[in-house]
Amino acid sequence: MKDLADFHYPISDLFPQPKSASDWDQYRLSKEQIEFFHEKGYLAGIKLLDDVQIEALKNALDEVMDPKHPLHHLFHEFHSNESGDPNKVLFHSLGHWRIAEAFHDVIWNPTFRMVASQLLGDRPVRFWHDQLFCKPAHHGGNVAWHQDYSYWTRTIEMQHLTCWCGLDDATEDNGCLQYVPGSHRWGLLEKPALAGEMDGLMQMMTEEQKANFKPVAIPLKAGYAAFHHPLLVHGSFANYSDRSRKAFVLNVFADGTISNTDESLLEGVPVIPKGKKMEGKFFPLIFDPKEI
Repeated sequence: MKDLADFHYPISDLFPQPKSASDWDQYRLSKEQIEFFHEKGYLAGIKLLDDVQIEALKNALDEVMDPKHPLHHLFHEFHSNESGDPNKVLFHSLGHWRIAEAFHDVIWNPTFRMVASQLLGDRPVRFWHDQLFCKPAHHGGNVAWHQDYSYWTRTIEMQHLTCWCGLDDATEDNGCLQYVPGSHRWGLLEKPALAGEMDGLMQMMTEEQKANFKPVAIPLKAGYAAFHHPLLVHGSFANYSDRSRKAFVLNVFADGTISNTDESLLEGVPVIPKGKKMEGKFFPLIFDPKEI
């Protein structure tokens, strides 16, 4: 049993890799897609996974959700229910890429890597951390309105990106993502409790921001992803439907991001002193467009 963070390359054949520069072209975004991202703060409907890959990741999810997994100690965080309310269950974890081959290798998904680089301005991309968000049927909890970077100020400059991908179909009924278009231009707001009340962030907004708070639901079929800016306000409502809503998240930043703290950046990760570059075992370089 190994810590898969030691391997900075795919270790299975689940995600075939391009073999030439021309092979990468099929994964490139259009100019219109990139412009939409910069205007709205998000880009949705990107197909990341086929049926075989979805099944492999769902099987891996079932394995890593078990608190008795022999590599459980490798998680940076593990919350069987982050809300604390048994009627609003939100499974949330960080670090499963260290444990399961499928979650390790999805980081090297060619579509994900190319899109991430383009949305970060065609820059080299480093892995930041992964997350799982699972809402069971009938009593799945919400994720409060928030901005991702409000939890990440221990890393600077702000040149981060989030990719959310469903392993189940995500609909308004089972608690799909909700984005507030244009809110990535509001500046950094205070951070709420992630599984807290939905209106927590609203109390920290200006009257102008409240007037422009117009969420848009982002339903996605399983295997499809949405990418969003680190300041985009987003959240998701509870799942009272008869279908689960399982999803994984990949967070990245542009190469050159540095530590902004002398404390551990993630539980179990050795300290990277303040002002030093984020790199090494836990923050691998996953894509460099100059190497295509």
